[in-house]
Amino acid sequence: MTRIVFSGGRVFTGRATEPGDVVVEGDRIVDVGIGLDGDTVVDATGHTILPGLFDCHVHFMFSGADLVRSLNTPFSLPFYEAIGNMKATLDCGITTVRDALGADLGVAEAVRRGLIQGPRMQIAVNMVSQTGGHNDDWMQCGAHISPPLHPGLPNTVADGPEELRKVIRTLVRHGADIIKIASSGGVMSPRSNPRHAHFRDEEIAMIVQEANAAGIAVMSHAMSGDGILTAVRNGVRSIEHGVFLTDEGVEEMIKNGTWLVPTLMAPRMVLDQAAAGVAISDVILEKAKAVVSQHFQAFQKAYQAGVKIAMGTDSGVGPHGNNLNELTLMVEYGMTPAEALYATTTSAAELMRLGNELGELAPGKLADLVLVEGDAEQHVKAGTLKQAIRAVYQNGAAIS
Repeated sequence: MTRIVFSGGRVFTGRATEPGDVVVEGDRIVDVGIGLDGDTVVDATGHTILPGLFDCHVHFMFSGADLVRSLNTPFSLPFYEAIGNMKATLDCGITTVRDALGADLGVAEAVRRGLIQGPRMQIAVNMVSQTGGHNDDWMQCGAHISPPLHPGLPNTVADGPEELRKVIRTLVRHGADIIKIASSGGVMSPRSNPRHAHFRDEEIAMIVQEANAAGIAVMSHAMSGDGILTAVRNGVRSIEHGVFLTDEGVEEMIKNGTWLVPTLMAPRMVLDQAAAGVAISDVILEKAKAVVSQHFQAFQKAYQAGVKIAMGTDSGVGPHGNNLNELTLMVEYGMTPAEALYATTTSAAELMRLGNELGELAPGKLADLVLVEGDAEQHVKAGTLKQAIRAVYQNGAAIS
């Protein structure tokens, strides 16, 4: 088997970058050190070698927040658009994701079977919501809007523990690798309030119980302080967004070992699209404006207290391919560049229970690597990491 050595660069160790070489055989890293040999040499002089990056919150089946466009889009077109969305994400060096709503088993299998290029993914299939919650698509006119249900995307609006038990089992049947719930209202749902908690303790306890029985975890869209608390004390693995996180919520997250996936980009993507002329309702736009400053304060609160953080963007709400802007925002609001990279590699891999295979450059791990020209940490700080990527490898193979 051919030994490929990435020689003469600096290797991101999880906390810092150090001089080093990386040797790959097949789909695995077999050695990391100084002065290593191989059959094929990739000159990494002047470059940083990163592990494959993670985005723990994407929506490959969505391509922006334009409701009018989505209502005039043929049903099957988003499946084809998803191919480009995945490639744009790979080109950022992101080789692993959680698709938090939209991608069905067929989309995931197309990647797993090598039919299309894309990050390896864990899929939620659809988001579990209470009636009137963040994933209830009922509109005041009486119509239901996208995403349309289909054989791969079951209805997941339910109330009460027994209805929810059925929904979770249905999602598992449909191929869910992760269960996503909404324990609060949200920005993009016109009839829900992000300050209001959704689902009661007994409902989330049932969801977590059924997910655990299937060997999978629960992620919770949670913006309100009470919605965060209810989710955390009942055993969800990660809080998504966490906009109105309280001191009590921070304490509970630390006590329970719960991750925060902050998605700092999310409200900004909505506002940027509105500024570019995308038709976004006044209700959604006002909510997006209202949460921005609270969002950053919550991130700082969690970071300073030592809550575990993994990178996620909510890409799909806005364009795919800008994912690495999230790292720069995390640095702007307190993290060091190395900490932001850690949240995008080792911490994210641990959140997704993939730490045995991915998340760091170490012998035995899968050979996902990103070759960055120059100092990757400086690029994170400056917001130029994407532009500095020179090559991406997934399972030891270069992404073309």
